[in-house]
Amino acid sequence: MSVKIAVDAMGGDNSPAAEVAGAIAASRQWGCRVVLVGDTARIQAELDKHQARDLDLEIHHASEIVGMHDSPSDALRKKKDSSIRVAFDLVQQGVAAAVVSAGNSGAIMACGMFVFGRVNGIERPAIGTFLPNLNDQTMVLDMGANVDCKASHLYQFAIMGSLYVEHALVKSRPRVGLLSNGAEEKKGNDLTREAHQLLKKSPLNYLGYVEGGDIYNGAVDVVVCDGFVGNVLLKVSEGLAVAIGTMLKQEIEGRFWAKLGYLLGRPAFAAFKKRTNPAEYGGAPLLGIAGVGIVCHGSSDPMAISIAIRQAGEYAKIRFEEKLATLL
Repeated sequence: MSVKIAVDAMGGDNSPAAEVAGAIAASRQWGCRVVLVGDTARIQAELDKHQARDLDLEIHHASEIVGMHDSPSDALRKKKDSSIRVAFDLVQQGVAAAVVSAGNSGAIMACGMFVFGRVNGIERPAIGTFLPNLNDQTMVLDMGANVDCKASHLYQFAIMGSLYVEHALVKSRPRVGLLSNGAEEKKGNDLTREAHQLLKKSPLNYLGYVEGGDIYNGAVDVVVCDGFVGNVLLKVSEGLAVAIGTMLKQEIEGRFWAKLGYLLGRPAFAAFKKRTNPAEYGGAPLLGIAGVGIVCHGSSDPMAISIAIRQAGEYAKIRFEEKLATLL
């Protein structure tokens, strides 16, 4: 039987509609068991729009919502009955095995650390995100949880990313790179140079410095950076994907032969769109907390939520935090 996933139904831009539809899709397609956390009346109203009475879906009431502009500390101290906090509490109580939320990422991380704690030996948990490359996927971390980092943090990010990719993508000895402004050892800044020396002495399959393009050409499986750089990288990648799609559409609409070519190449265009669609990658795991949490983009649609729910169930089954503790 699949594990039960606690879904924060109130955190996203389109909540609770996207979360409810995503939970229904995950239950129908993969048999996922879900408890939707949030305002019971609003969640039930969304459920009533679907034929979902035969699915293993529950509602657990939470009276408060953490907004995108709430600080993580306020979310912890002032909103103890928020849908984010209650979802983590349900896991801690053994009601569910993992949390999925499209809410305030800072609050999600804060609640995860407060309720679950950190894996022994981990100073700073990180957010890891998969980005598409020419061959498969590249995990990049940290994607925003830690703006200011020490070399030891980057070292621990590398350990967590390598372990996660090993199990999530079934890759033996994943290739790890440290993001810098050039591949030469003289490049980088004080932070990357110190982290580079630590990683060279590690048991990881560390290949050294990598540049931004190596994330997408498949040269490595894991790319490590601080959260400031990682978040900028993520936003640039998302914006570039949208811009390319828009520019391509503009060029096709303006030319007859381009329209004809598009019709002939429609399957290839559809495959490309699917490959570069962030929703296809679900959510980003919180690595380093002593439990399972998945952070989704605030604008996640039902497909992204459903994939994140499945992802959370798979993550919970590998007992990542226990395996990580043995490496530190």
